[in-house]
Amino acid sequence: MLNTRKARTLFLAHYAHMLEYRAEIFLWALSNSLPIILMGVWIEAAQNNNFSLGPIDFARYFFSVFIVRQLTTVWVIWEFEREILEGRLSLRLLQPIDPVWHHVARHLAEKMTRVPLMVVFCGLFFVLYPDAAWIPESKNILLGIIAIALAFILQFAIQYTFAMLAFWTERASAIQQFWFLFYIFLSGTIAPLEVFPDNVRRVVAWTPFPYVMHFPAALLMGLPVDVVKSILIIIAWTTLFVVANRWLWRKGLKQYSGMGA
Repeated sequence: MLNTRKARTLFLAHYAHMLEYRAEIFLWALSNSLPIILMGVWIEAAQNNNFSLGPIDFARYFFSVFIVRQLTTVWVIWEFEREILEGRLSLRLLQPIDPVWHHVARHLAEKMTRVPLMVVFCGLFFVLYPDAAWIPESKNILLGIIAIALAFILQFAIQYTFAMLAFWTERASAIQQFWFLFYIFLSGTIAPLEVFPDNVRRVVAWTPFPYVMHFPAALLMGLPVDVVKSILIIIAWTTLFVVANRWLWRKGLKQYSGMGA
């Protein structure tokens, strides 16, 4: 088990490590600027077409997506895959805590180093799009923070489960890349789900994709969403992937030790 003292020490160690790579993290933050590019595209489209969202709504939505992406990005599958291939997982297994907590602490520390950058991006957004500048209501901010936390947990559970396949294949990250094709289209990253046909939205609503991006972004900008239903679906999918992850972990360790690790 990971007690409070160990968790704090682990987080501070990874946070200190992340501070050494501030410039690189700035580039990582910029690499998530796809929503900013799409913002301009959809604002222009909204001026010439009849959508349920107006230009200002699109600007706020894609900026919210940009913020959510900064706080929910996960890369654990590439780290875990490298640990397997290089044999570094053996050193992790000698420690008295589950290796997953190293990855969790590393991700959370990286998110903390992005916070100052996000403040700068918010300032630029208010300057470049003064008509779309807004401050979410306190209720939406609170629900948005909860939704972002749940989205990160779900995103991490999904990717860490796929990472377990590294025990059997050298290219487990290829599974994540295939999953990303569905994620980019169905999560609300490239288009708000409000512009999707109703029958498509009803089907997508039962998948995990909208809840890692569209749900928290919609809450931040104040779009109507079924909060209780969405949270229950997130919990259900997270539970499913966590159970699958623990089963694959136990099976994978036997495979790993069988290879002489």
